[in-house]
Amino acid sequence: MTWEVLNIIGTMAFAISGAIVAMEERYDIFGVYLLGYVTAFGGGAFRNLLVGLPISDIWAQGTLFTVAFITMTIMFFIPFHWLMTWNRWGAFFDAIGLASFAVQGGLLALAAGYSLSAVIVAGVLTGCGGGIIRDLLAGRKPMVLHQEIYAMWAVLGAFIVGLGVIDTQTEIYILLAAIVTMRILSIIRKWELPSRLNWLELIRSKNK
Repeated sequence: MTWEVLNIIGTMAFAISGAIVAMEERYDIFGVYLLGYVTAFGGGAFRNLLVGLPISDIWAQGTLFTVAFITMTIMFFIPFHWLMTWNRWGAFFDAIGLASFAVQGGLLALAAGYSLSAVIVAGVLTGCGGGIIRDLLAGRKPMVLHQEIYAMWAVLGAFIVGLGVIDTQTEIYILLAAIVTMRILSIIRKWELPSRLNWLELIRSKNK
């Protein structure tokens, strides 16, 4: 039950995220569906490659394809200015997708008996893979490469899953909510990972 709920939540959230990016880039309805689908299912394809599952398993998710299609259709016909009343809607839904699929990917690898490092990689690829494809198709720098904290929240979620301390559905949903909250806080408060540029600027400021 938890697995299917995570699947549905992640699929809907990433389908919405992809659709919003496509509409921001003024793509037509085909572009909306394309970006929505690759965002929702691209991470799963990466994960299947990693853990040795057939990529063709993705095509067996007929219900999820229907859920994504309905979600993107609704998004396309909603007046776009309603979405833009808060300019972080795209990031919000992306955060939900990131958290859901990071936890789901981690659980899959854990159930398959993989090591902690493999669980983390599976969670990160599942959570970030679709967003990477979406941003590349939209001509944007993938969020995973930004200074702002993005993939690290997927790492943290998958790490906690890999430790095996998550035993109940309630604990999974608490972890999910925590990842979404931390991702949104990192956007609002502009938390960033250190970069070489910041390091050089710090050295220059101390030398003045």
